[in-house]
Amino acid sequence: MRIEKEEKKYLRELAKKVAEVAQLPRQKEMVQSWKRHNSLKPGRPMILIFPEGAWNELLPEENLVVSDSFWRGVERDLRWRLYYHQYLQDDSVIDDCLRIPRAINNTGWGVEVRQIRPEEKRGACHYEPVLKEEKDLEKIKFPQVTEDREETERRLEIAQDIFAGILRVELTGVTGLWFSPVDWLATWRGLDNLFIDLTERPAWVHQVMEKITTGTISLLDQYEKSGLLSLNNGNHYVGSGALGFTDQLPQKDFDGKNVRTIDMWGHATAQIFSLVSPVMHEEFALQYEKRVLSRFGLNCYGCCEPLHKKLRQVEKIPRLRRISMSPWVDIGEAAQFVGNRFIFSWKPNPAIIAGEFWEPEEARKMVRQALSLTRGCILEIVMKDTHTCRNQPQRMSQWVKIAKQEVEKFY
Repeated sequence: MRIEKEEKKYLRELAKKVAEVAQLPRQKEMVQSWKRHNSLKPGRPMILIFPEGAWNELLPEENLVVSDSFWRGVERDLRWRLYYHQYLQDDSVIDDCLRIPRAINNTGWGVEVRQIRPEEKRGACHYEPVLKEEKDLEKIKFPQVTEDREETERRLEIAQDIFAGILRVELTGVTGLWFSPVDWLATWRGLDNLFIDLTERPAWVHQVMEKITTGTISLLDQYEKSGLLSLNNGNHYVGSGALGFTDQLPQKDFDGKNVRTIDMWGHATAQIFSLVSPVMHEEFALQYEKRVLSRFGLNCYGCCEPLHKKLRQVEKIPRLRRISMSPWVDIGEAAQFVGNRFIFSWKPNPAIIAGEFWEPEEARKMVRQALSLTRGCILEIVMKDTHTCRNQPQRMSQWVKIAKQEVEKFY
């Protein structure tokens, strides 16, 4: 881990610009709006956009300056913040905190994912089964975590040297867990095989899900005992696309030092079960997911799977606060059930941005219809899974502008 003198100077200049933006009154206003929203209090819908795979079209890797991969990641973070401020202008919060991740090592599950990928850079992949026989269950090992404290201290020392007097430097441990056991199993078993297994050898599937769930609970215990968790109740990405600002976390008995899962947002999803029945979703996914989510103070559920036919099962999740409503959800049916009991986290279809032609009026129509169908809900509009914008970055900022205009008309 090495950083040159000129690179250090460059990072400091970026940091100064970020610090200026962080002091704008708008940032505090957005924090309060997110706290209101996450507390299920009525108000205007919150709007977010995540360029994700399209970032390389907005800020190409070859335009980055810093050579070391770790500190290039810091550069990318700072430049993304400035890009949000200058161009995207959604309801993101730009703060003056630089979060340096602890050097945490995880042994993983002991199962290697094997993919067959096409020549297309971002084409769909095929998963080759690595769990072929029932005895292959033994290949799955419980993850073990350790911290390289020397590396953690090295990162912190360099960061404090670079950003002293400009940004707050904060060591950050694990701020969230993406618990998706059935999706993981699909990558180990192969999608077709998994769906056949649900009917031909369900007992074995339950054995695997039990092992993954038990292993995940063991992992959470390790994080807690080792002090490797960090709160995610601030400017943190939670669920499948939202910000974590809330005064309802941590718990009242939090000692200010030892973070527990009950002090945090949790999240689970079963994307591969999009077309699996509600009964099977409950049997092979939710019953296991609920055991892990019961550890957390507030919970989010779902990502790309449409959940409008499964909400009676989903609502039983302990301390559920946010439900992802994917581009394939029946918005009206879901809104009728959810009402204002949970956050309706609507994900518009990103094809509107990724398509060959940009159609702003179609984007407007899409947002307008969703606003009409979700009146009375605690709504957030989250544009994500945007893997390309066809090298037209202005589509992103124009979409945000359209969403804001339509929200203003309704609220």
